[in-house]
Amino acid sequence: MQFYDLAALGAATCWALSSIIGATPSRQLGSFGFTRIRLSLLTVLLGGIALAGGGWQMLSASQLALLAASGLTGIFLGDTLMFAAMNRIGPRRTGLLFATHSVFSVSLGVLLLSERLSLAAAAGSLLVFAGVLCAIAFGRRDSQQHHWENTHGLKLGVALALTAALCQALGTFLAKPVMAAGIDPIAANGLRIAVSCAAHWLLWASGNRHARLQSPLAPRLFGQTVLNGLVGQGVGMTLVMLALKGGNVATVGMLSAMTPVMILPMLWAVMGQRPPTLAWLGAAASVAGSMLIVLR
Repeated sequence: MQFYDLAALGAATCWALSSIIGATPSRQLGSFGFTRIRLSLLTVLLGGIALAGGGWQMLSASQLALLAASGLTGIFLGDTLMFAAMNRIGPRRTGLLFATHSVFSVSLGVLLLSERLSLAAAAGSLLVFAGVLCAIAFGRRDSQQHHWENTHGLKLGVALALTAALCQALGTFLAKPVMAAGIDPIAANGLRIAVSCAAHWLLWASGNRHARLQSPLAPRLFGQTVLNGLVGQGVGMTLVMLALKGGNVATVGMLSAMTPVMILPMLWAVMGQRPPTLAWLGAAASVAGSMLIVLR
């Protein structure tokens, strides 16, 4: 198993945990306001680290442009749309649909970057995706009444989650050439976040009603927002940037798509009810598929 594979799996775990942490504050604050706050804090944190380490000085103008485009698609659009979907259809359904970013990533990597997958890796990719679908599709019992399972606009939520998945794949695709050149992953992620943060503040300054906070920023909500940003964007996306330094877009996309599997035990802990057996079988299929990928 390569270190870059572990980084991609680590990102999947971080995203699963951040989805749990962010479900409540995102719904109460609104997806735009919630994302703006978390990105503002991360811009200061990661920007300061990158400046201290001199990572940004290594970037050329073309690399800056690619990372800026990656941030706008993968974070400004992708992240915000994902939380907008979560507000409507909950973290479990959003996780299922967002996992399709792996399919988009594989397609972009193979079609546009001429990346090749071995037969074992291709079979592993199919197992991962099938396991993800099974883990989430059968991840709810009929008797479950947790408010995260309520829907508020199912069709719109599905459309938002699929669009977020495509944006995530495009963001990964755009960042790949820069990361393959050996750029510091913290500096790269910090720049992507800073650009996305600036876009959010411009939207807020325009007076757009969706950009305003939908409820007061109570201390508890603020703490959850900070923790969500640190885990999901701070650690998770930095791990993705690190994985892209040595892994191809297709493999990183598939392994980081195991978030819905990682989220099963977390939902069990929060909701207090064990997911059905079929959900765990789906998780096992995804683990087997990931082993085929990393042992390629």
